[in-house]
Amino acid sequence: MRVFAVPIGLLLLEATLSAQPVMRLTLAEAQRQALQNNPQYSSAKFIAAAAYQVPNQYKAAYQPNMFGSFTGVGADSGSRLAAGALNNPVVYDRLGSGLSMSQMITDFGRTSNLVATAKLRAQSQDQATETTRAQILLVTGRAYFNLLRANAVLKVANETVNARQLVVDQISALAESKMRSTLDVTFARYNLSDAKLLAVQAQNDVKAAEAELATAMGLPGETSFELQEEALPAPLPDKVNDLLREALQDRPEVKDLRLQQSADERFIRAEHALYFPSIGMVGTAGIVPSGEAVIPGRYGAVGMNITIPIFNGGLFRARQTEAELRAKAAAQNVSDLENRVVRDVREAYLNANTAADRMTLTLELLNQAEQSLDLAKTRFDAGLGTIVELSQAQLNLTTAQIANASAKYDYQAQRVALDYQTGALR
Repeated sequence: MRVFAVPIGLLLLEATLSAQPVMRLTLAEAQRQALQNNPQYSSAKFIAAAAYQVPNQYKAAYQPNMFGSFTGVGADSGSRLAAGALNNPVVYDRLGSGLSMSQMITDFGRTSNLVATAKLRAQSQDQATETTRAQILLVTGRAYFNLLRANAVLKVANETVNARQLVVDQISALAESKMRSTLDVTFARYNLSDAKLLAVQAQNDVKAAEAELATAMGLPGETSFELQEEALPAPLPDKVNDLLREALQDRPEVKDLRLQQSADERFIRAEHALYFPSIGMVGTAGIVPSGEAVIPGRYGAVGMNITIPIFNGGLFRARQTEAELRAKAAAQNVSDLENRVVRDVREAYLNANTAADRMTLTLELLNQAEQSLDLAKTRFDAGLGTIVELSQAQLNLTTAQIANASAKYDYQAQRVALDYQTGALR
């Protein structure tokens, strides 16, 4: 009986894996948990909700503004203010209380334009939230398929270890019978050690992929996953033009900047309204429970106030010019983003097409590698081939198996990226 040494690190890693709880997931479940747990998405939703409070702040100008006052004055009886103001009202000892109210009648559209601007910015923030959501789904989808790929590579590595162990056993038995040389045994054991090294690295890649998926899902602890296979998506369209139209229409980033541009354009109108008068009414009423005899016991007044801007050192013109320039910059930002979206969609489409082609080519490569290994084994068993031929055939098969196992998940990950670029990832 032969006893073959297994690396201690591999044994410890396997023991750790067996002791961890296993979470069984589909892609949809992983993405749902990611949206539920990810703090970035929660933060984006809170910011969007806060943005919808800004229009209400501007709308408050339409409502009456009322406040109460209580005043007590001690003064030299009948004295007048002689400095600090253009008027000199008489000041008396008194106690007074009352209510004051003001109501805007019109500001010639400034408030309405500010409300419309705030609503557009709030809608823009909604699209920023959708962008965050799509990014989380993209990261989770990639991590999901990366873990599936890592598990597939680990399976290939373990099968390779078993296959090469069998070859070592066979050649060692033949060497004891003087039918094979010690060099053949050395080559076989080298190949086995190389396969074990591949398995250790594959184990590490699985743990790294699990950590990546756990982070995307917002799980702080170390977790092992058992993932379900996902069906391959529908074939790609023959041309990318339809995808480009969808991306320019549906990408939340594009919607975001377009809404920001509309908000900036509406803000220009609000700033232009500063040139017009502001008309409002004011009223006040109250009582004077204690004071000198010349002061009536109650008071009340209603008036209208019209504020007409005449000169302010060019402040309003500068504000309107600033708003116009920001709107022009926003229009350029939209154009720049549209150009980048077109580029990104084309690249994602090409990457997905290449990944689809790789699935077919790696399958052909695997078939050829299997045939080559069968022939190499036959020649080696018949004494016509060398251990070098057999080792190369084994290496070719392992490479082809890894490429074939990875191609499917690479394609699915590329399709997730394409869905993100076209705005279809929701």
